[in-house]
Amino acid sequence: MLEWIGAVCIMVLMAILWPMVKCFGEGSQSTLLLQGLEIPRRESKRSTERCDSNCGTGTQQKPGGRDESPTVALICKPSALANYLLKHCMTFCKQLRIQKFNWRVSSSLQTIFGAVWPYDCPVHFIRDHLQLSDDGLVALDWAVVGAHHKRRRTSSNSTSPILLVIPNSIGKITRNVLKLCEAGLSHGYLPVVFNRRSQNGTPLSTVKLQQFGDPTDLREAVRYIRYRQPAGQIYAVSESTGSGLLLSYLGECGSSSYVTAAACLSPIFRCQSWFENGPTWPFHWALLLYQKICLSRYRTVLGEHVHADSLFSSCSLREMEEALFCQSGLKGTLVEEAGGWDAYWERNDPLRDIDEVAIPVLCVCSQDDPIRGEPRATLPLELFESNPHFFLLLTGHGGHCGFSTPDEGSNVWSHQALLEFFRATNDFFTAEERASLAARRRGLGGAGKTFRLRSISTCKRVPVCSHNIHAIYNWQRSYTS
Repeated sequence: MLEWIGAVCIMVLMAILWPMVKCFGEGSQSTLLLQGLEIPRRESKRSTERCDSNCGTGTQQKPGGRDESPTVALICKPSALANYLLKHCMTFCKQLRIQKFNWRVSSSLQTIFGAVWPYDCPVHFIRDHLQLSDDGLVALDWAVVGAHHKRRRTSSNSTSPILLVIPNSIGKITRNVLKLCEAGLSHGYLPVVFNRRSQNGTPLSTVKLQQFGDPTDLREAVRYIRYRQPAGQIYAVSESTGSGLLLSYLGECGSSSYVTAAACLSPIFRCQSWFENGPTWPFHWALLLYQKICLSRYRTVLGEHVHADSLFSSCSLREMEEALFCQSGLKGTLVEEAGGWDAYWERNDPLRDIDEVAIPVLCVCSQDDPIRGEPRATLPLELFESNPHFFLLLTGHGGHCGFSTPDEGSNVWSHQALLEFFRATNDFFTAEERASLAARRRGLGGAGKTFRLRSISTCKRVPVCSHNIHAIYNWQRSYTS
């Protein structure tokens, strides 16, 4: 009931205050691909024939010879994997056509629909409370279908791939996350949602909250998942600001991440600037209010370690983040390392170790994203054009974690895209490994190097586990509820 009330209130607010004329303006907002961004022509003849010049280019040729603005563009560095994706991922080349007067043209309504609109999801969750090395708790929610499976644990002998879902940084389990888990189950994955300390009903057992880009807790959770499911490959998906945690983890762990491939839905790349400037004010206000409501449960205990008055009277996301992690002078402050705002982001910027990422990463973004902001200032196109591990799937419409289309049925377009991406990368790696093995058998030596082997060689720092995983991850440390 509260979900419905929240959805209705936000929609009424947006209907009154938001400039809805953008929805019914001049044609499609996908023209930003031509007006605001210069997308270089980076495609092979093979990909051109497959996608009709629509993936990675600026225009699409209609039969009559007239150019039409595209709705999907794949921006990446030319590589064998990129060509393979263009050939085998049909969603990458699917036209996202939305009629001019359809509500989905509005990026704000797309965002609200994907974030707070209620969804009667058939998926249920089995929760594991994982006790960490510092006695903190995080929760892992394993998705299952049907209430009669609610108490059934996943078999450790299963070879099904794991779909690790990282929600946004405020811990809100959105409609988008629920539908992603449902889609993952229908495609043979074992979805598991990572919940940070104190979020989504996870108890706060220690007075320590997770900093924005600190992957320590996620690293232990991934090791536990690997211990529980040693035969299944791990694929990671993050939503919104949760992408900061995933990118930080992939950068710090490099080739030791245990992750085969990853995807980020509507990621925030330039996080310090985003906190300083904030999204448009209605969304800024909603995010700030939601975080205050969640933290108010721990107001008494947090008051012993942070300036509670500054925290709950903050008027911006930056002020709240500073009150939690950047203030000093209190005994037992939540941030263990001294330093101000700039020092905080030196430790937590998701792009700080981006060159160490050693697996393929797909980022799905829309140009009309009202949370991320102006694409020219917020999308690091140079990263995708120079790093062979990163792929940007850019759409004209979609809002923030929306990507709803009139003909989507039960599957969201962005979920189809990332699942196709995972399947294609796995097939590509398998084919490369077979070719490498065949080349070695023929005595060709190094001619059979694969994409994965090249990516592993780029790792500069391999994290070492400081504790015995078998001593920590046992029945005494993991509790099912």
